[in-house]
Amino acid sequence: MIEMLAVEGLKAGYGAAQILDGVSFSVRKGAVTALLGRNGAGKSTTFKAIVGLVRREGSVRYLGREIVAEATYRIARLGLGYVPEDRRIFTELTVEENLMVGLQPSRPETPQWTPDKIYALFPNLAEMRGRPGGAMSGGEQQMLTIGRTLMGNPRLLMLDEPSEGLAPRIVEQMAKTILDLKRQGLSVLVSEQNLHFARLIADEAVILERGVVRYAGAFKELESRPDIRDAYLAV
Repeated sequence: MIEMLAVEGLKAGYGAAQILDGVSFSVRKGAVTALLGRNGAGKSTTFKAIVGLVRREGSVRYLGREIVAEATYRIARLGLGYVPEDRRIFTELTVEENLMVGLQPSRPETPQWTPDKIYALFPNLAEMRGRPGGAMSGGEQQMLTIGRTLMGNPRLLMLDEPSEGLAPRIVEQMAKTILDLKRQGLSVLVSEQNLHFARLIADEAVILERGVVRYAGAFKELESRPDIRDAYLAV
């Protein structure tokens, strides 16, 4: 098994507030791993800690390279793509201009992305390539943010709450997209509260509760453990 990402003993927080307390898990090459937990469990903080947006200590190894002391822009250049929960598109730029902002050089053994390939993945975007980002729906903006990140030709894609606030039809489309990316060889780490969505896409699961890992293993095994699901995921 080739590990794309290995997180060990990760602690992180904001100011004096400690949010993560020794988080450990891994993401293997070609797999979709779902980081699950209730609101406030520490999922988004975990993502921000991995890419260096909050104070952190512990170990984060990406393709065997320790990156816990690296700056965020350097981590991005290594091929770790991050789609934040709040999307952060450029509202005054067109769809195509937003995509070109994310352009990075090609990488060996990694899918190479162009605007045309993004439009094939998200046909909705193809119909509005000249539209300003601020004139799009929430679901369309989510697609654009993922497309812009893919233009960086990442080896690992991190999606923070990709289904949040989306209509059920768009959620199903998002699940199909993630599975398409997996088939193209991309490794994906997804933060989710929506267990149904995670069930559609995930090979492996990690459950966080109050900044601590409560489960890490195969998603199929989690399905046979209603005690764990009820304790840490039930509303």
